[in-house]
Amino acid sequence: MSAKDVKTDRKYTKEHEWAWLSAGKLRVGITAFAVDQLGDVTLVNFDVNVGDKLLAGKPFGTIESVKTLSDLFAPVNGTIVEVNRELEESPELVNDDCYGKGWMIVVECDTPADVESLLTADAYLKHVEESAH
Repeated sequence: MSAKDVKTDRKYTKEHEWAWLSAGKLRVGITAFAVDQLGDVTLVNFDVNVGDKLLAGKPFGTIESVKTLSDLFAPVNGTIVEVNRELEESPELVNDDCYGKGWMIVVECDTPADVESLLTADAYLKHVEESAH
C-alpha cells in the first residue's frame, strides 16, 4: 500500500476505518487497505439507525466479501445522523469508491476532541506497514 491510498484530510483507526470531520460531524468508511484485504465486497449490513448512540470500538455493522465477514467499528462515541443505505443495495460502491460513495455512517461526536485521538494518515500508514511484517 502506498501513501496515495491514504487521504491526508482524514483520521484513521487501527481497525482500518477512516473518519472525516466536517462541521462537527464525522463521516466514516473503510480504508483502501481494508478493501484490498477484503476483496470484492458482497454485502454491507448496518446494525444501527439514525438516532442510535454509538460507543467507540463497538461494532455498528458488518461487511462481507468473497473472502471473509468483518465487523465495522465505531471510531468515536456519538449519535448516528446518517446511514448510507445505498450500500445495502449496491455494496460494490465500497470497492469502487471507498473514500467517496462507499462511506458507511455519519456520526455527531459526543466529544469532537475524540477525533484527535485517532491516527493521522502517517501514523495509519506506519500501522499498516508494521502489521504486514
